[in-house]
Amino acid sequence: MFAKSRIECPQLRKKIMSAEEAVSFIHDKQTVGMSGFTGAGYPKSIPAALVEKAKSLRVSNQPFRINLWTGASTAPELDGVLAAIDGINMRLPYQSDPVCRQQINDGLMDYVDIHLSEVSQNAWSGFLGKLDIAVIEVAAIHADGRIIPSSSVGNNKTWVEQADMVILEVNDQQSVKLEGMHDIYYGTALAPNRKPILLTSPSDRIGEKYLSIPIEKIVAVVETSAPDRNSAFNPPDQISNQIADHILDFFSHEIKKGRLPKELLPIQSGVGNIPNAVLSGLEQGGYKNLTAYTEVIQDGMLGMLKSGSLSVVSATAFSLSPQALDEFNENIDFYRDKIILRQQDISNHPEIARRLGIIAMNGLIEADIYGNVNSTHIMGSRIMNGIGGSGDFARNGYLSIFMTPSICKNGAISAIVPMVSHVDHTEHDVKVIVTEQGLADLRGLSPRQRAKVVIEKCAHPLFKDRLYDYFDRACASKRGMHTPHILNEALSWHHNFETNGQM
Repeated sequence: MFAKSRIECPQLRKKIMSAEEAVSFIHDKQTVGMSGFTGAGYPKSIPAALVEKAKSLRVSNQPFRINLWTGASTAPELDGVLAAIDGINMRLPYQSDPVCRQQINDGLMDYVDIHLSEVSQNAWSGFLGKLDIAVIEVAAIHADGRIIPSSSVGNNKTWVEQADMVILEVNDQQSVKLEGMHDIYYGTALAPNRKPILLTSPSDRIGEKYLSIPIEKIVAVVETSAPDRNSAFNPPDQISNQIADHILDFFSHEIKKGRLPKELLPIQSGVGNIPNAVLSGLEQGGYKNLTAYTEVIQDGMLGMLKSGSLSVVSATAFSLSPQALDEFNENIDFYRDKIILRQQDISNHPEIARRLGIIAMNGLIEADIYGNVNSTHIMGSRIMNGIGGSGDFARNGYLSIFMTPSICKNGAISAIVPMVSHVDHTEHDVKVIVTEQGLADLRGLSPRQRAKVVIEKCAHPLFKDRLYDYFDRACASKRGMHTPHILNEALSWHHNFETNGQM
C-alpha cells in the first residue's frame, strides 16, 4: 500500500520538506509538544535540526530555548541533545535522560513533574500555558488524510488538538502493520461535561484507529528513517528473582483466600528487571488468560502473549529490546489483535483503574517504616526521573505493590528508612512493599502495626536492628502518639549519608 511513499494524501505531499526547513516554524521561547513515550515513537529528525538551528543563532548572539512537553521519557536524541546545548527552558511531565536530569538538579532547567493521567487535563484547562506547535511521529498517512499512529500514543491527541501548528515526521522504520492496533478515544471532556468512559475490560475498543488532525494545521511533513531507541534488558538477577518469588507467593495466597480470581486482575507494571522477573514468573507458574492494562509493553509481555499466559495487553507505548522488537515486527499479524495502544489519559485514567481493579506493580527509591514511598527524589531534593504513572494506579487500583532491593551502593544506603526524604505515595495508597528480604502486606494495619511488618519483612539485616531501635524509642518518647517519630532523628540517616557516605 505504501510501497513508494508513506504519504498518500495529495495536500500533505505538497508540504513535504527537510527537517532543517521544518524547524523554521519553531522559535525561541515557544512551547513544543513532541511525541514519544519510553523511547518509542519520538521524532527523530526535528530535535537534531533544532540543535543546529540553536547553534547557528547563537553565533550571532541570538537566544534559542524552548519549553518541551512530551508523553513521558523519550530518548537521548530528543531530550539529551537539546539539554546538552541548554536548549530546554522547561520540561514536563517525565524524563529519564542523564543530561536533562543534571540540568534540572543544577537549577538550569525548570521541571514540572505531573501524574501522567493529568497532563492532558492540565493542558486543556490552560494550567500549563499555550502550546505553540506539535511535532509528532507517525507511521503513514492515507490518501484521505487518515493518520496511522506510531509505536507510542502518549499525549499526541492532546498536543495536535491544542497546538496552533503541527509538524509530522513520517518514519518508514515504523511498521505500517501497526494500522488497527491503536484506539484513540475522542469522548473526553472537561468538567462539568464529562461522561462515563465505557471501558469495562482491557480488550474493549472505544475509539478510532487513526489520529485525526485538520490538514490546515499541518505546516510541514518530514520523511524520516530511523529506529526507536530500544535498549536491551539485563537478565533478571538473583535479587529481582527473589522479589518476584515473594510477589508470586502473595498472588497464590490471595487466590486461595478468594481475594483474587485465578486469572488475577488486570496487571499494570513498571519497566525494568524486577517487573520482567515477575512477568516471567507468572508465565512459568502456569497462569493463563491474564490481562494487562498498563503504560508500556515490555519484552516479557510478548512472550506471555505467545504462550497464552496473557490474552490481551492495553498500553500507550512499547518499550522493547532490539531482539523483542524484531520478534514483534516478524509476528505483528499475531500481536495486532492482542495489543491495544491508547492515549495516556485513557491508559492511566483513574476511573478505569478503579473499575478494572488494577494490580499495580511499581518501583521505589525508598519507603519508610509506616509505608510512605518516595519514588522520585534522591536524598529528598535531587530528582531522579519523575512520578510517571505510578500514582495514577497506586491510588486507584485494587492492589498497589511497590518493590525494590533492600539496599544499594554496597550497603551504604537502606531502602527502608525511618522517614522518607520525599513523599510521592502516602501510606494511604501503599498496600504492599516488597524487597528481596520479604513482602509486607500493609492492608488494614495501623501505623505501629505497619512499622513492625515493614521492618521484619523488608529491611536488610544490616539495618533491621537500627530500625527497631528507632521505632522502639519513638514509641517510648513523649511524642509516640499515633505515628511514632523522633523528629530530630527522623532524617538523620539521610544526613549521615550526605556527611559520611553511609547511612
